[in-house]
Amino acid sequence: MVKFGPSGNSKIFYDAGNKTSLQAPKFLSEHGLECYEYSFGRGFVMGLDKAKMLGEEAKKYNILMSVHAPYYINLANENPETLPKNINYILKSLEYLKAFNGKKCVFHSGSQMKLSRLDAMNNLYAQLDKVLEAYHANEDFKDLFLCPETMGKTQQIGSVDEILDICTRDECLIPTFDFGHINAVTGGTLKTSDDYRKIIDKCFAKLGDFKTKNMHIHFSKIEYSSKGEIRHLTLDDTVYGPEFEPLAVVIDEYKLSPTIISESRENMMEDAMKMRDIYQSIKK
Repeated sequence: MVKFGPSGNSKIFYDAGNKTSLQAPKFLSEHGLECYEYSFGRGFVMGLDKAKMLGEEAKKYNILMSVHAPYYINLANENPETLPKNINYILKSLEYLKAFNGKKCVFHSGSQMKLSRLDAMNNLYAQLDKVLEAYHANEDFKDLFLCPETMGKTQQIGSVDEILDICTRDECLIPTFDFGHINAVTGGTLKTSDDYRKIIDKCFAKLGDFKTKNMHIHFSKIEYSSKGEIRHLTLDDTVYGPEFEPLAVVIDEYKLSPTIISESRENMMEDAMKMRDIYQSIKK
């Protein structure tokens, strides 16, 4: 089943008088949404007790939770002092994910910095192997998935091919396709259903049915330059892409069951509902 929801709390959420994320699952359910991503991008600002309360609310209203690990994870960093920090960021994110009764932890793989792309990737794989060792050492995490994300800037590691390669390294790794990022970093190449189909066909060929059908998706329109992403926009923008409808056609055609998270600027919940409606109209 395809599930739609926002990353974080939208303007409409606060305009309705809501004050805390604990109110989000009920509000999302009332508006026909099924998932909710909580971002720890700038750090762990929520206590675990509150996280468990949010997890109970999510369970009560059948909202599937996911988390976004801190943005400052960089598995490509050649400084050995970053490894224990990166491992801690990911394990702590998984601890919160467990408290939320969720399944998927999104993370940024890293940045090239001043390294060659090859050296950066070699560093990333070496650190990722250590992360996976720590992941597998904890029985509490065995049913959780790590979801590396496609990135929107040229210096960031996270092209479609790089994310697919990363996800071959362990069964717990499932891709997060951020199609706004992909469109931004490739200069606006996502226009037709065939453009999306090529990416998903690659995923089937590289990762198989389960990982492809259960992929995690971030979606928003994004302003970009020659270096990639500048800022997130809403679906109402008419200058930058990508459009959701061509992707919805492929999701229905291939009978995929992704979680689709809207990352639109301020209007993420409203745009999640718009994407749900587009998908349902195509499905009919």
